[in-house]
Amino acid sequence: MAGLTEWLLGFRALHEKARRGRLLGPEAARYRAAREELARAFLAAQRLQLKPGETPRSSVRVSRALSVELGLAAKQRVTTADLSTGGFSCVVPAKVAPALGAEIGFALKLPGGVALAGRARVKDVKPVPGNVRLSLMFSAVSDSDRERMETLVVDTILAQLFPRP
Repeated sequence: MAGLTEWLLGFRALHEKARRGRLLGPEAARYRAAREELARAFLAAQRLQLKPGETPRSSVRVSRALSVELGLAAKQRVTTADLSTGGFSCVVPAKVAPALGAEIGFALKLPGGVALAGRARVKDVKPVPGNVRLSLMFSAVSDSDRERMETLVVDTILAQLFPRP
C-alpha cells in the first residue's frame, strides 16, 4: 500500500503546483496523465462504466454542496448534491422542475466566491419525496470553466483522501 500512498502524495504535490499555474512541459503532461488515472480509479470505486466517447475525467462524480442558481420559470437557488466536470445534480421543488431534455441557464458559485455561469441540459429527472432530483449536463461552458470544474473535482477527491484535521 505504500506505493499507492506515495503515488497519491506525489499527485497531490503536482496538483497544488498545477493550481498555482507552475507546471511546465513534461511535468504538465505527467500531471494530466495522473489526473486521468486518478479519475479512472475513482470511477472503478464508484462502479461506473464509461459510455462511448467519455473520458474518466469527464465522468467521475463527487459529492459536493455548492450554491447554484437555476434559470427556471422563477430563479431557483438550490444546492448541488454532486458534480463532475460535465455537470451537476440538485433537488428542486417538483412544481418548478423542467422537462427532460430542457436547456436552462445556471450560475454555480465556486469556492473563493467565483461564479461559473452557462447553460445545461436536463439529462435525468427523478422524483424524491415532494421534490425532483435533476441531473444536468453542461452544454455551453468555456474550456477554462471546464478546467476550473476539473480542478474542483480533483480538490474534492483529494480532500476525501486526505482530510484536514
